[in-house]
Amino acid sequence: MVAAQDSRDQCLQGSAALGRGARLQSRYEVNANRKFRLSKLAASPQAQSAEIPGGPAPEELTKRTAQGAVVSAACQAANLLLRLASMVILARLLTPEDFGLVGMVMAFTGLVALVKDAGLSDASIQSMSINQDQMSTLFWINVALGCGLALVCATSSHLLADFYGDPRLVAITLAFATTFVFMGLTTQHRAVLLRQLRIRALAVIDILALVASLVASIALAAVGFGYWALVAGAVILPAFSAAAVWLISGWVPGKPRRNCGIGDLVRYGGTVTLNIVAVYVAYNADKVLLGRFWGAEALGIYGRAYTLVNMPTESLKSAIGLAAFPALSRVQHQPDRFRSLFIRLYSAFLGISFPITAACALFAEDIVLVFLGPKWHDVTDVFRLLSPTILAFALVNPFGWLLFASGRVGRSLKIALLIAPVTLLAFALGVGYGPQGVAAGFSAAMLVLVAPIILWSKHDTNITSRDVFWAVAHPGGAALIGAGLAILLWPWISLVDLPLLRLTVACSVVFGGHFIALLVVFRQWPAYARMLHQAGLWRSEGTAVRGE
Repeated sequence: MVAAQDSRDQCLQGSAALGRGARLQSRYEVNANRKFRLSKLAASPQAQSAEIPGGPAPEELTKRTAQGAVVSAACQAANLLLRLASMVILARLLTPEDFGLVGMVMAFTGLVALVKDAGLSDASIQSMSINQDQMSTLFWINVALGCGLALVCATSSHLLADFYGDPRLVAITLAFATTFVFMGLTTQHRAVLLRQLRIRALAVIDILALVASLVASIALAAVGFGYWALVAGAVILPAFSAAAVWLISGWVPGKPRRNCGIGDLVRYGGTVTLNIVAVYVAYNADKVLLGRFWGAEALGIYGRAYTLVNMPTESLKSAIGLAAFPALSRVQHQPDRFRSLFIRLYSAFLGISFPITAACALFAEDIVLVFLGPKWHDVTDVFRLLSPTILAFALVNPFGWLLFASGRVGRSLKIALLIAPVTLLAFALGVGYGPQGVAAGFSAAMLVLVAPIILWSKHDTNITSRDVFWAVAHPGGAALIGAGLAILLWPWISLVDLPLLRLTVACSVVFGGHFIALLVVFRQWPAYARMLHQAGLWRSEGTAVRGE
């Protein structure tokens, strides 16, 4: 399923019984010890099977979810701005060859990274209860896996250099191999924070790690280190994150234990991993085909367009998904609360994704000119042709939260296996027409898949087609109004000479028209006011706060 990437990355049957064990023994104790230090548990033999705190009490869940989503969205917005700014700066400091060398290695490490945590992070978060022995054992599995993947990368470095005919790739690959060790050390500590819905802490860690990475990359690029600037940034990001989550979570793993009851967790994680592999094949075969039949330049154009068009929605999916998945997991056995929470999160996600889609389709030339520069003008057509995928992913990605949180990972895998052949066929039909053909084929395939994915995902849940329709209709209608207003005013907006200012004005019209229509014309203000109230950002006494 798409969301297996947020998972990402967005944007995660047989494990449906997972987590149906004993519930948390003391809800008030969890709230009173939000910064619970499990190192104390590990210190006493009696506590080796003590339960890992699983988040706030039921009456606090809505508030904490809303707060987490808002904080995460704010941090992801900052994340997006930082990445866009670094894209602008590094595109002017480095050469296409520098990006190409790192891209060659990342194509390989990205494939290896599909199994970087074996889905065990999602398993830890989704389970209704998990104890110290189980999480410690999962931690050591992740560490062993990370070291194993690092060894695979290291031993493959010379093969990769021989394949591309460039000896510089050996050192680059060895440097990238270290990132898997840091990932292995991080996985379960992040899961502890997510189980407790400590979204603010994770969001701050991610921002600080990104800042450290980008500052290092830009500084090294500015003094002439070339592609090593990109390598350094890629290594610093997971290293900083690993140190920070260990410090903030306060959790110290114990020794690994046999027969501690992790079978269901491992099966869940294995299904998640297969899901990720299927999705990776479905969404990356386009790049392989273009590189094989059209060469590096065509792939570079398509790759820049794909990255630019995906960055806003991937950041948004990560922001809301960071709070949505653990929150939905906590109410997976309460169908009415699960339905209510999912529909609200889905509607909020679409309320931001739809105007992004409209802006990308309408203002492709200025977006490419501002963020990539004039030498990338060939990206424009590909970027515009890929913009419908934003709409498709916005509609289907949140159903990954539904499937993963409810334990329906088997169904998610089946959906991924449905997506893969359809997209592969579209890429095969479009590759003869170059990057534009592949982009058009990808968009067409994803739009065709939207309805089947949604219908299959919600099957045998209490989420109805009517729920989905109204969750889509309000933000969809508002986005059309915003786009129509921008088209109407474009003769005057186009008179602005400076591309950045012109793009800012045009996007302000789209987003302004969209949100005014959404809140006023479609009367969604009470729902958003409740959400803001629960997040602590709206204090009106007249705002009624309803539970799930």
